[in-house]
Amino acid sequence: MPTVSQPTRTPNRLIREKSPYLLQHALNPVDWYPWGDEAFEKARHEDKPIFLSIGYSTCHWCHVMERESFENERVAELLNRWFVPVKVDREERPDVDRLYMTAMQAMGLGGGWPLNAFLTPDRHPFYGGTYFPPESRPGRPGMTEVLPRIHEVWTGQKDEVVAQGHRLLNAIREALVQRGSLEIESGLTAAVVAERLEGCYRVLERLHDPEDGGFGTAPKFPSVANLNFLLGYWSHAPATREHALEMAFRQLDAMRAGGIHDHLGGGFHRYATDSGWQVPHFEKMLYDQAQLSWAYLDGHQIARGQDAARERTYAETARGIFRYVERDLTSPEGAFYSAEDADSEGEEGRFYVWTPEEIDAALGADAELFRLRYGVVPGGNFEHGTSILHEASSLDLVAADAQLAPEAAEQRLAAARTRLLEIRSRRARPHRDDKVLAAWNGLMISGFARGARVLGDAALAAAAERAASFVWQHLWDSSTGLLARRWRDGDAEIPGQLDDYADFALGLVDLFRATHDPVWLERAIRVTEQMIARFWDEADDGFFDSPTGDPHLAFRMKDDFDGAELAGNSVAAGVLHTLATLCDREDWRRRADRLLARYAARLTEHPVAMPQMLVAMDWASQPPRHVVLVGGANAAELEALTAEFESRFLPRDLLLVAKDEEARRRLAQSVPFVASLAPRNGRATAYVCVDYACQLPVTDRTAFATQLDALAPGALEGT
Repeated sequence: MPTVSQPTRTPNRLIREKSPYLLQHALNPVDWYPWGDEAFEKARHEDKPIFLSIGYSTCHWCHVMERESFENERVAELLNRWFVPVKVDREERPDVDRLYMTAMQAMGLGGGWPLNAFLTPDRHPFYGGTYFPPESRPGRPGMTEVLPRIHEVWTGQKDEVVAQGHRLLNAIREALVQRGSLEIESGLTAAVVAERLEGCYRVLERLHDPEDGGFGTAPKFPSVANLNFLLGYWSHAPATREHALEMAFRQLDAMRAGGIHDHLGGGFHRYATDSGWQVPHFEKMLYDQAQLSWAYLDGHQIARGQDAARERTYAETARGIFRYVERDLTSPEGAFYSAEDADSEGEEGRFYVWTPEEIDAALGADAELFRLRYGVVPGGNFEHGTSILHEASSLDLVAADAQLAPEAAEQRLAAARTRLLEIRSRRARPHRDDKVLAAWNGLMISGFARGARVLGDAALAAAAERAASFVWQHLWDSSTGLLARRWRDGDAEIPGQLDDYADFALGLVDLFRATHDPVWLERAIRVTEQMIARFWDEADDGFFDSPTGDPHLAFRMKDDFDGAELAGNSVAAGVLHTLATLCDREDWRRRADRLLARYAARLTEHPVAMPQMLVAMDWASQPPRHVVLVGGANAAELEALTAEFESRFLPRDLLLVAKDEEARRRLAQSVPFVASLAPRNGRATAYVCVDYACQLPVTDRTAFATQLDALAPGALEGT
């Protein structure tokens, strides 16, 4: 764990916390408090400002500030004398982080982590910033100058400071109210949806980097919501929207080949600091692994039968993500951990990079082949003469250089990767954040479940089931319907946020679709019912991000941006629509329509702000489409029909499978219309249904394939 704290120091209050981030600061000389009553009462009683510092355990610049400033005795003395220092893990309390991040940005003070804000005792922000070194540097004020100045302003101009903080929060609250009051004049019609989709596409087309892939310039994030949107947009009219697919594939190709991809251990780093995806910020986040697995699985399905190279490499990339998560981010009980740090041994990226000498010593005769393929060069392409692995030369080129067939070259490269991974595993590892978050587990459950379906790998479904069972057993309270956000070291704490409920419900729905076990659908319904009860805004539509009843938050917010993490409302919209369609729940369908209409207005001015919301909007604008498979006497027939469906990219179609009569009766309790769909002549039977009207049932795989072809991308061109 990255810290230079001295073990002989008396711990501060954070030593009693479970958050790895807070524990990293438990031996600082700063007299830290966790977010809560004790800190706020002290601030009121002693009339001191609160120094709020927000970060997370795998944040590089959080480590730098901890080491440079919070371990500095002079800084600690000033903080302890004049302020009440409060530490928050943004991954545990995204609602606190979002409120004060919004405030800092509204004041023109930037955004990012660590986020440091000065608050009145009533928690109204009046100044702040991101990274503060201990002493001032060109363009960046230091703590030993900032703290005395803030103290001087507080003691001399307190009334003005308090009024400023009050005005700021009121302005943010009013802006949110005005944003929520936007309306679309014509309602959420097909024309409105088409207009929003087209608007988002045009912005992405303008921002697209045709040379390096992705959107905009450095730094570049995976931004999977953009890819989800583009693939859905393309699927409406493949013949005329091929550029949307090209943009998505260009980014998938560039990330897979670049240094942002861990070519030895699988998985992806958080973002690239350059425009070419070569130099990553080396953190690895669970939510990135989940969302990127979706994108590569979708790409694999689209490429299947059309582009053999992409079909193969996208599947390999997704499998690499799953191997990484199972190996390095999975608890013994099957839950998924949150992240791995960028730093080890005090240096960012040290765990992942290589020198030519290290490659030569490890690989012997195959060293030159590997160095050419993965760009390990004299002098390096990174710091201290090291190189970040990336596909610098094509397989055909390195094979020809070594006078090998490409297949033989790849076999030797695969053996080399295995050897280097084994050597790397003996290095000092980056810190791992081993807390279990309900939201991020939900996303990763979804990823493993989708992988099981698309890759035909039952072991992936088993991994998803283990994680889902852990969350259900340890974070879900069946008596109250409360989903805890975080579990660590036997302790489940912090009431779940919207994204915990929405993401976990998404994972459960996808797990049902992978295993066809109705228990997961039933649990998804229960979680969704609680999501509506706890977060829905009946007055203004949409879901609040945080639960009711927190006296320490000035107001509840609604996230309206799909960034590295998807907005809870975007995921909730998709879940609501999917469950309404599956279960024929008109009340949920109306609520989903209200949610989508609210954000359709927001997306008029900012069409690219919520691509994942547009994905849900797109789904909801189409007639419900189900494919129901019911088993007969021969289990192999049912498996063949299932495989026929899963071989295709059908993003708007829901597959329901009942292997026998008992399963069909159980499923009908949640999905009533399947009750009448029985097998024909004892054989596995397929029903393809559009808007709850089913075509003639078929038992022949070829006939079923013909029906599916009528639903495939391009078959209903322009719909």
